[in-house]
Amino acid sequence: MERMNGQITANRQFFKDSVAEEQIIYAPLCLNPLMARIATEVGFKYGYLSGGALGFELAISEALLTVNEIREYARQIISRSKIGLIVDIGVGFGDPVHTWRAIRELEAVGATAVEIEDQVAPKRVHHHKGVEHLVSSQEMVEKIKEAVSAREDRTFQIIARTSAISNESMESALSRAKEYREAGADVILLQPRDEQELEAIRSHLEPPLALISAPGRWPEETLLESGFRLMFDPFTAQVASVQAVKTVFETVSRHGSLAELDSMMSEYRKLQIYAGLESLYELEGRTTEK
Repeated sequence: MERMNGQITANRQFFKDSVAEEQIIYAPLCLNPLMARIATEVGFKYGYLSGGALGFELAISEALLTVNEIREYARQIISRSKIGLIVDIGVGFGDPVHTWRAIRELEAVGATAVEIEDQVAPKRVHHHKGVEHLVSSQEMVEKIKEAVSAREDRTFQIIARTSAISNESMESALSRAKEYREAGADVILLQPRDEQELEAIRSHLEPPLALISAPGRWPEETLLESGFRLMFDPFTAQVASVQAVKTVFETVSRHGSLAELDSMMSEYRKLQIYAGLESLYELEGRTTEK
């Protein structure tokens, strides 16, 4: 437990320091401990537990997720990996009181940061279709203030997200962003759609800013100039996984076999390494298997 707490502390402090520097932190989707361990294996320091992706994973929509489900997934990922986990807590699961509890729960399990957005609570399933209803900026400010006061570790970061660019206007988004920062949010997340909107953000907001995007959509230099320091990718890994599973299932269903079976079995044998079973083998070697 002491070793785990040390990793959590280090992740939070390094994240807080990193978003203050002129660099882009890329956080890929990490839906489970295996994905998180693979992410760290290939060099990523931070991962993103997306509410949208978890809603698809459970086939119910992000709108119907509970704080207990989010917390449990986060706990499993953090307990079995060294990833610094940024957790999407949607609309905070309700009013400021519910947000207060969500912050306490996610901080307790070791999250590096949380992201909270300004859509209505309870969140609507229709947001997947782009139908998003925003609360007033004052309601969101109250949530942010309570989120900030709820945390015990000041390096545990609060990321405030506004969907106002696509649902209200750029002017509204900029105004909300400033209010959210004044309320104590450490990072502001916006969703620019083109160069013109990036220019407006560059002219009115200070870093650190965050956005949700697939890698390669924006030139890194352009993002840095506009104040962005953090990029979440909540869909690429999930889409790639679903495509691969669908292809395998279709192939077996139609042909009854796989041409790539040998290579797949070779990769299957690596799963025990990705999952970190070596330490468990060693433990059994000292005890039940000695």
